[in-house]
Amino acid sequence: MKIVKIAHYREKCIGCNSCVEQAPDNWIISKSDGKSVLLGSKLKKDIFVKEITLDQLDSNIKAARDCPVRIIKILK
Repeated sequence: MKIVKIAHYREKCIGCNSCVEQAPDNWIISKSDGKSVLLGSKLKKDIFVKEITLDQLDSNIKAARDCPVRIIKILK
């Protein structure tokens, strides 16, 4: 099964919740700072990265598309 990576530039997050609405299995809003969290991601040079499978791709593409500050990137 093909794996795709998501990159999340969390520092620039404004906490709008659109990623959670589009892909609730992969995103939550942190209660401590109100920013989104990419569940299961690892921090690499100020960017949170996670591998997902193709069945999770569509909802995360929508999350990236709907992000008003464009801080979610799908890396194919």
